[in-house]
Amino acid sequence: MTATTERTPDQNAHRYTDLPRLMRLMTGDEKHGPSATSTLDVLWVLYDRVLRVTPETVDDPGRDRFLLSKGHGPMAYYAVLAAKGFLPVEWLSGFGQFDSPLGQHPDRMLVPGAEIGSGSLGHGLPIAVGTALGLRAHGLAEPVVWALVGDAELDEGSNHEAIAFAGAAGLDRLRTVVIDNRSATYGTDGGIAARFEVAGWSTATVDGRDHSALYEAFTAPHPGRPRAVVARVEPKF
Repeated sequence: MTATTERTPDQNAHRYTDLPRLMRLMTGDEKHGPSATSTLDVLWVLYDRVLRVTPETVDDPGRDRFLLSKGHGPMAYYAVLAAKGFLPVEWLSGFGQFDSPLGQHPDRMLVPGAEIGSGSLGHGLPIAVGTALGLRAHGLAEPVVWALVGDAELDEGSNHEAIAFAGAAGLDRLRTVVIDNRSATYGTDGGIAARFEVAGWSTATVDGRDHSALYEAFTAPHPGRPRAVVARVEPKF
């Protein structure tokens, strides 16, 4: 399978219903459970139905890129990567241990399929903007760059600058998914989508647990503009 081949769910051994079991394999302290579970459905829909990348095409220049900026809760990410064959299921039980490749934040040098090593919040979207701009400069028109961020992360000024630049530059191969679990310091109802819209983005706000709604929002056309999908989930607290 190449990066330009559409994924089909029956090509994978694990299903969405396997994810809770895979996540239970990861134990220990500092799991950031709510942060992880808030991303579970978005990650599954992306890797199961949308992203054009497989374990065999992680180095293909034509692959889609997925950047987990909300990296402090990576358990769901690791579970989905294991379910899709990017990493061995056996690695999950070592999560967070000294000798495990699966750290409290993903490390792109250790985790197969990880595009960035996340750390301080606010880095993923600016990196995604740069990646989309670089792909455009190299004439690679097919790859899509996805960034998953948290609502509270948008408090970071680096994201404000990235949103403004991407809209002005018309980076239509850029997609951002914002997990809205009401964690933003100054969050207002509908304010996340409006922040992107005023900068020239196409937006949608959907139920972050509704797989059909997520898929439709992820695949809706938005010619000439970057796309932001706000996935609303249950409040963190």
